Amino acid sequence: WGGGEGRRRRRGVRGDAGSGNTRVNTNRLAHLVEQCGLNPANIAAITFTNKAAKEMHQRVAALMGGRAPGGLTVCTFHALGVKIIRQEAKHCGLKPQFSILDASDMVQIVADVSRDADKARAKAMQWQISGWKNAMVAPDEAARLADSELASAAALLYAEYERTLRAYQAVDFDDLISLPVRLFEDHPDICERWQNRLRYLLVDEYQDTNRAQYRLLRQLAGVRGAFTAVGDDDQAIYG
Repeated sequence: WGGGEGRRRRRGVRGDAGSGNTRVNTNRLAHLVEQCGLNPANIAAITFTNKAAKEMHQRVAALMGGRAPGGLTVCTFHALGVKIIRQEAKHCGLKPQFSILDASDMVQIVADVSRDADKARAKAMQWQISGWKNAMVAPDEAARLADSELASAAALLYAEYERTLRAYQAVDFDDLISLPVRLFEDHPDICERWQNRLRYLLVDEYQDTNRAQYRLLRQLAGVRGAFTAVGDDDQAIYG
């Protein structure tokens, strides 16, 4: 966890936005390679934005003589998901060169499936489906959880939305996490292979982790449980 800065804030002294999370992980990563002798190819440093991943990579390089070690994985949760899906595409019912839809594409598919020209309503239903995916709620569970007219309408569309994505050989942004989670649940041998490949995990900005991301981290950590997660609950934006 973020440590001292977070404790200072709780005592009422608010500091700058940063609480040393990235510094913790970059220094730990350098230590794991240089002092503990871990193979960089067995380490994954995971954060939440491409900008943060780039900064972390640069900091690691600065700590290690100006160049980050080869084979090291420094990326976002979603970039890691893309990597897993591309390499295991056939087990996900996809071709390796599947498409990743952007937000407007996702809304358009919902509008097409619902046969409703109201884009605002389509966007709202897409957000509902996205929320279910991030909570690892399957289409058959969604109808039971729907608590409004809009949610009930989205639940009716959810399964057809998924079938349409696969027919297009496409995934949405949420699939980049939920598909690897379901893949690892259905194929323990594949999960074990990735556990042996990424033997040590470092997660930055952990306070913003959702349920799907948590489950992916737990699957990759496995029984070995070799991970470090740092965060600052005062910076949580998805509370």
